[in-house]
This record gives sequence, structure tokens and C-alpha cells, in this order.
Amino acid sequence: MEYLDFPVKKIREGLTEVFVPDLDFFEKPFPSYLPVFFNPIMELNRDFAVLVLQVFQSENRRWLDVCEPLAGCGIRGIRFAKEVEGVKKVVVNDINLKAYMLTQKNILLNKVENFVEAYNEDANFLLTKYAKKGGRFDVVDLDPYGSPIPYLNSALRATKSEGLLCMTATDMAVLCGVHQKACLRHYGAKPLRTEYCHELAVRILFGSVAVSAAKIDLAVEPVFCHSTDHYIRVYVKVLRGAKKADQTLRQLGYIFHCFRCLNREVFHEIFPDFKLKCQVCGSLMDFSGPLWLGKLWEKEFVKKMVETVDKKILGQKKRITKILERILEEVDGNPTYYVLSHLCDLINVPVPPLTIILERIRKEGYKAYPTHFNSQGIRTDIPVETLKRILSKTR
Repeated sequence: MEYLDFPVKKIREGLTEVFVPDLDFFEKPFPSYLPVFFNPIMELNRDFAVLVLQVFQSENRRWLDVCEPLAGCGIRGIRFAKEVEGVKKVVVNDINLKAYMLTQKNILLNKVENFVEAYNEDANFLLTKYAKKGGRFDVVDLDPYGSPIPYLNSALRATKSEGLLCMTATDMAVLCGVHQKACLRHYGAKPLRTEYCHELAVRILFGSVAVSAAKIDLAVEPVFCHSTDHYIRVYVKVLRGAKKADQTLRQLGYIFHCFRCLNREVFHEIFPDFKLKCQVCGSLMDFSGPLWLGKLWEKEFVKKMVETVDKKILGQKKRITKILERILEEVDGNPTYYVLSHLCDLINVPVPPLTIILERIRKEGYKAYPTHFNSQGIRTDIPVETLKRILSKTR
């Protein structure tokens, strides 16, 4: 390692060993301060990515060409090469010269130099080189520090028809409504600081991707997403055709929220009445959007992930299994969820066990599911006043 001017150590994820910056030797051991970006907390993210790519490959039954244009030390791309059956070629890239050099070392360490190529270029420039027909990738994985939006257009163009575009967003303060102007600039949508803001964040990102894709006659079809730790992660299939793009845009709309009584309304319209009064309490409602109102998950795809997870060597397997089981429960649920502590604070009652409330909602004839977005969350079609009545009787 004589050509690197910073200390490194060897770590293992899945079947892959790589050299990464040794956090113990840095005054500020945060990913953005390191000479080469590496975040150990994102192992779950990378485990999920390996699992999703394996299911995608098994569904399509073809060899995959994969691109990771923001590779850091290259761990994600190398894991794809070693751990996903059916991967033919992986292109990894980072504009940071030290990251490029460390990635090359890691490629040699894992003996995947025959089908993993490393580049030291601007991410958008690299993706644009592969944008023409015949040169595109089956999978493009955007895992930036912050928002994926600066790379979105190039990534869409570099993804094959029926290909998979994967994106991480860590700018949760923007997507969850702390910085509303930044969300409007980056994603073209208005966020809301609500108890279900993490779901709104996913829907805003899906919606922004759909709008960007439609501008170049592409459509997107969400297959999977998850909200964990400090980020959200989404996966969409990219489809070609103006008619398909038009159909995708019909899934956009707004979610209106009443901060007084916690009622919410869904509108599949681009230009609804923005001065909408709550049907429950009469207060003026606030809103978020435009955002994605369609399904967040492809149910059969999630089922195949559950079937495949035990076949993979994943460090976060137990947590992944728990998240997938929870997602399968909520996959057919309505947009947004209620958080018990917020409702109980509003009506001044103790917070009851989640399982009891789920059972009582179902006895009333409504659907009710837990959600992976929040451990106290309930995804249900019950009117908010009926839910408050159930909670007020639970002592």
C-alpha cells in the first residue's frame, strides 16, 4: 500500500474483503472527512443491494452489466461481482484519485480484475459515455453522499430498457421538510414535517424520478424501497416509450395533512385545490407533493427476496429478514400511516401496545398493518376519528 498516504485496514462484508480507511487514525472519523469515502453503517444498504440484484437477475435470466459511478473504495461494485450470480461486467468509478487507486487495489485483492473495470472520471461524464443504444447497463447504482438528483438524468439515459436503477438519498432533512426550499429546488416537490415524513421522502424521490424520466420518454416502475437509519433507498425498473411515461405520470399527486386532527387526504391530481379544508375538523390542510401515489413495492419481487435471503451470506441477514417481513405486511396498504404516540398525545391517553390496536381496528372491519417506516406506525384505511375512539377506549 506504499502509494496511499493514509492508513487502511482490511474488512469483510459478505464474501468480499476490501481495504478501507482505518477510522481509528483520523481526527474526524466521519465518511465525508475521510480521504476515501466509506461508511460502515451502510452495510445493510449494500446487503440489500446484493439481494435485490440477485432477484432481478433471476427474474430476467440474463447476464448483467452493472455500473456504480460513485464507488468510493469500490466495495459495493466488487460485492456485486463476487456475490451476485449472473453478473458479467461491473464498471466502478470515482472522481477522487485516491478512491480510484484504492479501488484498483481492492479489485486485485478479490481477483475480479477480469470483469471489474475501474475509472477515475466525473460520474455524469462516465454515464453519458454509456448512454447510447448498445452501450447501456442492466443496472445502475447511485449511492451518493446526499442527493442522487445531480446524477439522475445521466443514470436514466445509461440504463437499458427493462433495466434497474438503484438510488440512495441521505439528505433526509431536505426530504422530510426541514429545508423546504431545498426540496423544491432539488426534487420539484413540497415536503411536510409530519410523523410519516420518511414515507413522504420515498414518494417524493419516486415522483421526481418519474418526472425526470418522462422528459426523455422513459417510464419508471418501483420494485422495492426501504427507509432505514439516516437514509432512504429506492429501486425502479426503467421502461421506454412515451405512452408508458404518460401512464407513470398518472401515479403522481398530493397528500394533504391536517395538523389539527391528523386527518389526511390523497389527490391524484397535478393541480388540486390547494386551499382544502379538512372534512373532519374544518381546518385548512397543508400538503406535500407532487409525489408518487402508486405502489412502493412490487409484491412478487419482495416475496422472491424473502425466498432468496437465506441463500446469501449477508452480515445483516436478521435485520433484512425482519424488514422484509414487515414490508410484506404493508405492501398492499394505503398511502401514509398513523403513529400511535402522535395520536395518543393529541387525545391525551397512554400509548397502548401496537398489536392490541391492530386487532381492534381489524375487528371494526378495516385493514391495519404495521409498517417498516416506524415501529409505532399503523398503515390503515380507518377514519382518523374512529381510530381516536378506539384509542380512547384502550386504557
